[in-house]
Amino acid sequence: MKHFFPFILSAALVPGACSSESQQQRLSLWYNQPAAEWLEASPIGNGRLGAMLYGGVDTDHIALNEITLWSGQFDENQEKPFGKEKLAALRELFFAGKLAEGNHVAAEHLKGNYNSFGTHLPLGDLKLCFAHPNGQPSGYKRELNLENAVSDVTYKVGDVQYRREYFACNPADVIAIRLSASKPKSITFDAALDLLRRAEIAAADGKIVFSGKVDFHMHGVGGVDFTGKVALAVDDGSVAVRGNTLSVKEATAVTIVVDVRTSYKSEAYQALCDETVEAALAKGYEALKAEHVKDYSSLFGRTALFLGSSSAENLPTDLRLKKVKEGQTDVGLEALFFQYGRYLLIASSRASSPLPANLQGIWNDNRACHMGWTCDYHLDINTQQNYWLANVGNLHECHLPLFAYTKDLAVHGAKTAQKVYGCRGWAAHTVANVWGYSAPSQSISWGLFPAAGSWLASHLWRHYCYTQDKAFLAAQAYPLLKSNATFLLDYMVEHPANGYLMTGPSISPENSFRYNGEGLSASMMPTGDRQLAFEILTACVAASEALGQDADFADSLRAALSKLPPMKIGKNGALQEWFEDYEEAQPNHRHTMHLVGLYPFSQISPEKTPDLAQAAAKTIENRLNAAGWEDTEWSRANMLCYYARLKNPQKAYENLRSLLVEFSRDNLFAVAPGGIAGAAWDIFEFDANQAAPAGIAEMLVQSFDGYIEFLPALPPQWSSGYFRGLCVEGGAEADLSWERGELRQATIRANVSNRFAVKLPTLKKRCKLLLNGQPQEYAPDDNGVVAVSLNAGDVCVITS
Repeated sequence: MKHFFPFILSAALVPGACSSESQQQRLSLWYNQPAAEWLEASPIGNGRLGAMLYGGVDTDHIALNEITLWSGQFDENQEKPFGKEKLAALRELFFAGKLAEGNHVAAEHLKGNYNSFGTHLPLGDLKLCFAHPNGQPSGYKRELNLENAVSDVTYKVGDVQYRREYFACNPADVIAIRLSASKPKSITFDAALDLLRRAEIAAADGKIVFSGKVDFHMHGVGGVDFTGKVALAVDDGSVAVRGNTLSVKEATAVTIVVDVRTSYKSEAYQALCDETVEAALAKGYEALKAEHVKDYSSLFGRTALFLGSSSAENLPTDLRLKKVKEGQTDVGLEALFFQYGRYLLIASSRASSPLPANLQGIWNDNRACHMGWTCDYHLDINTQQNYWLANVGNLHECHLPLFAYTKDLAVHGAKTAQKVYGCRGWAAHTVANVWGYSAPSQSISWGLFPAAGSWLASHLWRHYCYTQDKAFLAAQAYPLLKSNATFLLDYMVEHPANGYLMTGPSISPENSFRYNGEGLSASMMPTGDRQLAFEILTACVAASEALGQDADFADSLRAALSKLPPMKIGKNGALQEWFEDYEEAQPNHRHTMHLVGLYPFSQISPEKTPDLAQAAAKTIENRLNAAGWEDTEWSRANMLCYYARLKNPQKAYENLRSLLVEFSRDNLFAVAPGGIAGAAWDIFEFDANQAAPAGIAEMLVQSFDGYIEFLPALPPQWSSGYFRGLCVEGGAEADLSWERGELRQATIRANVSNRFAVKLPTLKKRCKLLLNGQPQEYAPDDNGVVAVSLNAGDVCVITS
């Protein structure tokens, strides 16, 4: 069946200057000096291999990463058995108001075993130490071009101009580096490895090869085997071996190819490494680069964004950011930050990736892995935020590694559901790794969150909403959604006093409440659980209807939906975080799990649920104004998304600026600041670099309420601009240009056949509507809505 997605187009009225779609901005991050530290280095990646480029003149550091380089191992005893009977007895304590006793029992029994959890780890550095002519370097420039994903370094010493190019090629599956100079035989350098992992290293025949086994016991025993190769192809000159170092003398140009492989789900990893490097060398640098640019550009070039001209356009990125931190407005940097998020997602998550982006994407600063919370998959918001940009940002394929990971995790999660809760289906909790860890974590205060798997599974449904891919829905999404819904049906229990279906005991990550003077974490049916249960059950019903199957199962889901408790407004006017109106033990807490119904879901909106939307706004206000609010990068990105959904443009914009000012570093990586969650230093986390660009898109176009609304939260700073290629639910792409806050032209391109409704914006003159270039007569209803049926490939244009 075809789904009905009414498309409502409206435009905020904001004064400002006009813009033209012919205006373009430089899509690159560039600097006049090498990186002095990791948070200044430039990231490249191909979805499996990642590198941080420092670009030093005399010594260049290339920090290497591989997404499967993990410590730890599979643990068949990750769960502590509990079961349905014990769970029922525990719930009786909660229903009887014995919450302290219930929390004590849950803390003792509902936790997992961390015998070999592990963490993602960095590999170490490839170092290139150069010899130059006499003289000081001049004209230095280091640039990361977002349009072709090629980073380069240029400088001059004496009368020689030097150039280095770096990229991570997905089709060839290698990192490639090209060294060149303006004069023949001007390149002399040593290449060597400085690894953080214990390994055997040998240099011979123009190659450095290494192999080892991860030995990092901070998070348990175990680790993958790994191997790697650095191969040089030299134009002119000579290559000598000194120990484990390759010494190149008087070359005209040099190509360096790097690959790293691990034994993670790969028996032939060593042979694969050899084959990959040799194939890349045989292809030649120019062919390799052309293949890379074509592949990358096919993804990145789908979307454009212009938010206005910037007086800082010709300044290096670090100076632009410095001026923003000093109080200046730079709308060009804000548009660049959006496109940088898309670049980072392409670099860290491709259809061929063996794993999805983790807490640090595909890059590892050697800090998160030394924390108690590790560089893993946090399923209570961080992993989900990593992929908020994928759909609206027109990068649907980048979502696929998350779905493959979810499918694998669900296999282990079925065992967890049965052993811990005595339930069918599958569940996962707050933290996960690459070894199938799906059990509760070690502490109920942050780990007793069995609905985390539901949040992960919801991405399957959102992907379908945007793509309308029935084959994907039938083969991949629906089986996982159905199994998770089955868990929820088994897991939920009727409240003896009111008949509502309740999850629990579980937490609202990672917060706590006060009850009889005591701070507690676990309760029955926290609001976040209710919203996640509603999302999964509703998605399954819709999927059943779309596929024309499982009608009886869908009926059981409808019955369960009718018995879910309502979301409630507390005595302070805010949305209750728990089923009961408990006092918050940590009113300054960074987590706001009870607002997922506002974003990324569509259960709360200013139009359909105005009272709940007002209560959500009160919740946000209370958190932001609480003394000592735990302000961090992902929570600030959350605020941006929340305010965009609430259609508060200035608050949304203020939170975007706060993210840039407080949490962004010179390479535009967003960090969790030292002092939060036990960290002694700033630690990069990938989440905000995805969630904030998703929030920017949300300010410009929304389709969550069953219709498209253009410019729902347009701040005056973006009074004129355009975008191209943002995606909307229902299977379409949208373009828009606006001047002085008013729509000039909107375009909807249908990727699938569907029936849309368009609410024309209120303008002084009647809008023109064209279908495939032909003018259309239309008669809007009382709400200004016009029905339009589009076939795949049709283009609907609305102009003012």
